[in-house]
Amino acid sequence: MDTTASNIADFLLQIKAVRLQPNQPFKWASGWNSPIYCDNRITLSHPRVRTYIRQELVKVIDEHFGSPDMIAGVATGAIAHGVLVAEALGLPFTYVRSAAKEHGRQNVIEGEVSKNQTCVVIEDLISTGQSSLKAVQALREAGVIVKGMISIFSYGFDIAGEAFRSANCPCYSLSNYDVLVKQALNQGYINQKDVESLKLWRKDPASWKVDKV
Repeated sequence: MDTTASNIADFLLQIKAVRLQPNQPFKWASGWNSPIYCDNRITLSHPRVRTYIRQELVKVIDEHFGSPDMIAGVATGAIAHGVLVAEALGLPFTYVRSAAKEHGRQNVIEGEVSKNQTCVVIEDLISTGQSSLKAVQALREAGVIVKGMISIFSYGFDIAGEAFRSANCPCYSLSNYDVLVKQALNQGYINQKDVESLKLWRKDPASWKVDKV
């Protein structure tokens, strides 16, 4: 198991940025019932965790993308982490809204961008990938060359992988659902029955239901 992925999973479980509740599922905005809820903004309240995340994001950029001209964050969850990465690399930062402001200049992109700038996009969480790729598209429409995206955590849905491949946007995640479930089982957060339910959810989240047996 990749050390970074397992360390991130451990941190997210310890600080309760991720909650696993197979028997008392959360309701997502999409309407899906979900046995997991991830809020990576909580990592910002823990200096050791946010520092580790920033360091690992920088390593992935160096390994896979070289030296971009700019760092962009996806609003709102990845703004702070994107700023930390940009500061560490001494690079400009911008962030991308989910929709244009309804007043002022009606910006989708906040900050200065210019045509042919290279950029790496930071995301806190990837589910289906649709909102993340909207940010990539907005940057491309502004003439920015998006080298790829890095997220803190990914659910690993097939639909997301297909979407990123179709968009020709390389995407890496520091940790993922499979690693998290293994770590949660090893540390006693969940039992083997929970694992089976969690696997079924990831396979078909739209129709997943709590096992009442």
